[in-house]
Amino acid sequence: MTTYRHSGNAEVSTARGLDRPAAPRKRFAGQVRPKVPLLLAGALVMALWVTGAPQAETPLSALSLKSVPVPGPSQAALGEFVADKNAAIQLGKALFWDPRVGSDNKTACATCHFSAGADSREKNQLSPGLLRRLEGSMAADPDKTFRWRTGPNHQFVASDFPFTTFSMLQRNEPAQRTDNNDVASSQGVFNGQFKSLVVSNKGAEADSCDYTRDPDNFHLGGLNSRRVEPRNSPSVINAVFNFRNFWDGRGNNVFNGGDPFGMRNPNALVWKKEAGIVRKVQVSIPSSSLASQGSGPPLSGTEMSCEDRTFVNLAQKLLDQKILDGQTIASDDSVLGEFANDRPPYQSLVKRAFKPEYWQSPDVLRFTRADAQERRSMDLRRPVPFNSVREEKVKQIEANFTLFFSLALQMYQSTLVADDSRFDQYAAGDSSRLNEIERAGLAIFQGKGKCINCHGGAELTNASFRNVLKERLEKMVMASGKTKTYDNGFYNIGVRPTLDDIGVGGTDGFGLPLSESMIFATRPHEAARLLGNGFDPDKYTVPAVADVNVNGAFKTPGLRNVELTGPYFHNGGTSTLMQVVDFYNRGGDFGRDNRENLDPDIEPLGLSEAEKTSLVSFLLSLTDDRVRLEKAPFDHPSLCIPNGHSSSLYASVNGINAADDMLCLKEVGRRGTSNGLSPFMRLSPFSH
Repeated sequence: MTTYRHSGNAEVSTARGLDRPAAPRKRFAGQVRPKVPLLLAGALVMALWVTGAPQAETPLSALSLKSVPVPGPSQAALGEFVADKNAAIQLGKALFWDPRVGSDNKTACATCHFSAGADSREKNQLSPGLLRRLEGSMAADPDKTFRWRTGPNHQFVASDFPFTTFSMLQRNEPAQRTDNNDVASSQGVFNGQFKSLVVSNKGAEADSCDYTRDPDNFHLGGLNSRRVEPRNSPSVINAVFNFRNFWDGRGNNVFNGGDPFGMRNPNALVWKKEAGIVRKVQVSIPSSSLASQGSGPPLSGTEMSCEDRTFVNLAQKLLDQKILDGQTIASDDSVLGEFANDRPPYQSLVKRAFKPEYWQSPDVLRFTRADAQERRSMDLRRPVPFNSVREEKVKQIEANFTLFFSLALQMYQSTLVADDSRFDQYAAGDSSRLNEIERAGLAIFQGKGKCINCHGGAELTNASFRNVLKERLEKMVMASGKTKTYDNGFYNIGVRPTLDDIGVGGTDGFGLPLSESMIFATRPHEAARLLGNGFDPDKYTVPAVADVNVNGAFKTPGLRNVELTGPYFHNGGTSTLMQVVDFYNRGGDFGRDNRENLDPDIEPLGLSEAEKTSLVSFLLSLTDDRVRLEKAPFDHPSLCIPNGHSSSLYASVNGINAADDMLCLKEVGRRGTSNGLSPFMRLSPFSH
C-alpha cells in the first residue's frame, strides 16, 4: 500500500463538530431547492433541507456504496437483446482491452483507462485549447497554440502543475494569476482518413489509412504526433452510477443501438429479423449511458480511429479474429480465465451473448453511405461525415456490430464497481476504519468545505442515476444573484473561463442542445421523447432560454479512488489532491470571471492548512484497495500502449507519423498485484 507523510500535529479541533450539524448556508429562495442532502457527520443521519419540507433522515450506513443497487436497464429491456449475460461480459472485457479496436492496432479502450480506470501517462498528454468559443456568437474559436514551449510530446514534470497559479495561494485575484489553457488528457491516434481493411491479414495489419499533416498542430517538425483529446480522461470505474456519461453528458441515458445520442437520433439503426424478414428497427434502451458512451470512441478521429471508418469496418476486421490474440490472459482472470490458452473468435462470443434475431440472418444487406450517415460522431470539433463510405454488401452480424460492441462494454463496465473503501466500511458501521484526522476531514467535506453540495449521496456525485431521476432539472440562485435552471449534477465551478469550453452548453451531432434544461426550454413538447427515462414535463416549469444556466458546466465526477485518478478536472490542470483543495479554497481559478454562470458554492472557504490536510486525508479513505492492487473485478490482460514518441529524431516508419515509444502492462489475475497503483506521477497527495 502506498503511504504518505504529512504533519503529525495537524489541528483536529473541527472533529468536535462531528456530533452536531453545521448550519446550512441559505442559498435558495422560495421553492428553489438546495443541490443535495446535507450529511450530518457523526450523528449517523443525513438531513434534507428543503424550504417548507419536513426533515428526512437517512442512516449513515446508506452512504456505503454497497447499499446502492447498480443501475442499468431492466431485465426485460436487456432480455430483448442479450441471451447470455456472462458471455456478454466476457465479450465486453475482451473488446475493452483489445488494441485492434483502434485503427492502428495500438489503441484499445483501456489505453486511456488502464490505471484505476483512468490514464496515468506523463508524456505526449497535452492538447491546446481546441474547444474555445467566441463571445457573443459562440462560434468555434480554437486555440491551436501549445503554451508549453515543447508542445507535443512534452514530458510532464511536477512543476508543470497546477496549470493556473496565483501569487497568493489563498486568493483568486485575476491580476495575480498566471495561466496556461492547455489540457492534460490522453494521446489517441494520428490524423488520417480510412481507406480500406487489409483483407489479406486483418488480424496482423492495421486499417489502411491515408495520413496527412495534422491541422491542429499535433506535429513534431515534419512528422505528425499522436492527437490528444480535448478533455481529461475520467475513470470508467463506478461510471455505471452516472445517469449520463462523458464530461458533457453526450453519453445519453438512452441507448439507440448505434451512436451516443439516444432518441435525439430519429433514425432506425438496428437490423432485426422478424417473421423471416430482416428490417431496420428503432431501439430505445433506457438507463444505458455506458452503452451510449461505448459507441463513441471507436470511430473518433482523435481517440481511436482514422476518420470515416464505420462499425461495419470494425466488425469485418475483428469478428473472425481470436479474442485478444497476441496478448496474455492470466489463467485466473476473473472473467476471461477460461480463454487463457484457447481463444474463441469474436464472432463466437457475439453469437453466445446476443439473441439470434440480431445476427443469424444469412441474407446479405446493402450498407450504404446513407446508412452510415444516419449515425453521428462523438467528436466535438470534427464530426465524421462518412462521405467516403462506399456501398457494400454486409452480413447482419456486421451491420449490428455497434449494438453488440456497446452493450457488451456496458455489461463489462457495470462490473467495475468499487464499493469497499475504508469509508464504505466506516459508513457500514466499522468506526475503526477512519482515524481522527480523517473524521475531521469528513466533517469539513460535508460542512465548511461544501464538497457534499456537489458530491452527494453514497455515489459522491449529484450526477448519479438515483439523484438525477429524482430531479432532472433544478433551480439555483447563482453567484450573480439570479435564479437559473440547470441540469442536475452539472456545474460551472470556475476551472477555466466559460468560453474556453462550454461543456454541457454545447450541442449534439444533430444540432440539439446537450443540456436537458435547454432541450426543455426550446422543445418542451418533445422533451419527454428526447430525454427518455420517464422524463415528466409536467413536473417542471418551462424556463426561458435566458434563464437556463449550462455554459461551462461539467458533470460532477464520483470521488472513490480519487487518490489514483489524477490529473484532475476536465482540463487535467491539477496533479494532486491538495492542489484541488487549494482550488476550491480560493473560490476557483476563474470564479470571478465566470460569475454569471458560477455555482454559488464556489467561493473562498477560509480553510486552514491543517483543515486542508484533514480533507485530503479523508479523500484518501475513499480508495478501494481492490482497485489499488488490481484485484478482481479490476484485473486485466496484458496490454502495450503508446507512451509518447521516440526521441531519436522522432524516427518514422512511413515518413509521416512519429515513431511510438511503448509501455507494456503485464497481465493481472483475480488475486491482483503486490505493488499496487500509485498516484499520478507518484506525487504525494498532500503536495501543493
